[in-house]
Amino acid sequence: MSTRIAFLKGHGTENDFVIIPDPDNAVELSPAAVTALCDRRAGIGGDGLLHVVRSAAHPEARHLADRAEWFMDYRNGDGSVAEMCGNGVRVFARYLQHAGHVGEGDLAVATRGGVKTVHIAKAASGGEITVGMGKALLPGGDVTVSVGDHQWPARNVNMGNPHAVAFVDDLADAGNLYDPPPFSPASAYPDGVNVEFVVERAPRHVAMRVHERGVGETRSCGTGACAVAVAAARRDGADPAVTGAPVTYTVDLPGGRVVITERPDGEIEMTGPAVILAEGEIMSEWLETATA
Repeated sequence: MSTRIAFLKGHGTENDFVIIPDPDNAVELSPAAVTALCDRRAGIGGDGLLHVVRSAAHPEARHLADRAEWFMDYRNGDGSVAEMCGNGVRVFARYLQHAGHVGEGDLAVATRGGVKTVHIAKAASGGEITVGMGKALLPGGDVTVSVGDHQWPARNVNMGNPHAVAFVDDLADAGNLYDPPPFSPASAYPDGVNVEFVVERAPRHVAMRVHERGVGETRSCGTGACAVAVAAARRDGADPAVTGAPVTYTVDLPGGRVVITERPDGEIEMTGPAVILAEGEIMSEWLETATA
């Protein structure tokens, strides 16, 4: 007898996700299954997959259950596991609201990058979602990234996942971003890296393109936007820990716009939209065939 698996589709500034509600962690999602579901021609299509599980039901999140009821078990589009996805957290929170698990206001979401604080604004004020992204780490050492004959110095920023931020004259210099841009030294990112290419738009306003490891170029990357804002602030001589004043950058991505604020205590907040656009059921026979 056929069984069905519920799914939804959502996006945050066009960084899109397959959403699998699975409170009891009963759905087995192998890397092959995730890849099949995220395939844009033969599957549902998405940059990644949001597996929605109660923290108490997932072995990687049980220790966080007293702080966050829900765990975002995030997977990249190639089936690999990722620590964190900023746009994904916003869409994850919007799903919880859509399903009636939470309302407007504050909630906590467990991720492999720690517990993230989330605020869902009232619909009357635009309904945007703000995510506490934690603090940026700025590992030392020189890093370079290259595309073809172009090479740039890059700022090493870790937002729970690794980023290399390069400031360029033209976003077209990044090329097609189908393949991971080469970087050096290799020891800087032993597990690969997300690479952001950035141009100036106006004071405290930048635009970016990004290659996400395990995915390719995406329309948006939340942790990448945070990394870009931090790198831009340091380039501009702004460090809230030194000045005692928060600094805010507007970041334009191919899929939309987010606003990033870094506070004097180092905490970073990202505000932007999140949309649930469809829901349905996956045929288990198709999934079995697709992953055979």
